[in-house]
This record gives sequence, C-alpha cells and structure tokens, in this order.
Amino acid sequence: IVLTNGCFDLLHVGHVRYLQAARSLGDALAVALNSDASVRALKGEGRPINPEADRAEVLAALECVDYVAIFSEMRATRFLEAVKPAIYVKGGDYTLETLDREERAVLEKIGAEIKILPLQPGYSTSRLISRLHEQ
Repeated sequence: IVLTNGCFDLLHVGHVRYLQAARSLGDALAVALNSDASVRALKGEGRPINPEADRAEVLAALECVDYVAIFSEMRATRFLEAVKPAIYVKGGDYTLETLDREERAVLEKIGAEIKILPLQPGYSTSRLISRLHEQ
C-alpha cells in the first residue's frame, strides 16, 4: 500500500499527476484526506472551498485512487500508525527534513519507505484561489 495525505481542496492537474505517480509506486493507493476542521486550521478561514464529503468523492472517482479516508487531526500520525503503508508519499514542497517529526518517527517505526515526488510546476490550489479573486 502506498499512502499519501492532504487537503485536495480544488483538485487540479498537479494533484492528478501527483496521485498517478504515487499510485505507480505500489499495488494500491490510499489517500488520507484532511477533514474540514483540519483544513481550516492548516490553511485559514475560508478554506476548504469544498466540503470533505465532496473532496473525498472526487478523489475516490479517480482511477489511480483505491481508498480514501478522512482524518480529523492536524497531522496524519494516527492514520499512518493504523494503515502501516509500505510507502509514504509527499509532494516536493516537503523534504525529509521538513516532514513532520512525529509522522516521520511513526514511518521509521513501521519501516515505511518515504518518497518525495516533484511538484508539478505552476499548479497549486492557493494559486487558483488567487486567480479567482483577481477576476
């Protein structure tokens, strides 16, 4: 099992390419989706744009995604402990050094491989929201 997590608020081609690349690393891709409350805490007031049930449904509709689960904590630590993925994937806005310390400790404890995939240049939810506000 390959696992990734995130907000996936306004799904864009950068997300899709990232998820496809993550899925290619294993037999199944599980996505741990931040709840509405945790997105608000991470991203600020006004986020998420789409509610968690809608974000989960859109992710689950992607051919490359095998499982979606919503978690309510700020970090995916407890989710990682429960799922015990073989591979944990994050986007290129992270490095091994900037990965949450507790998440990294759990991953090391369960023996999961950590993969950092390159970002798709020019794509971000924050950028999309900015462009919409400029209209």
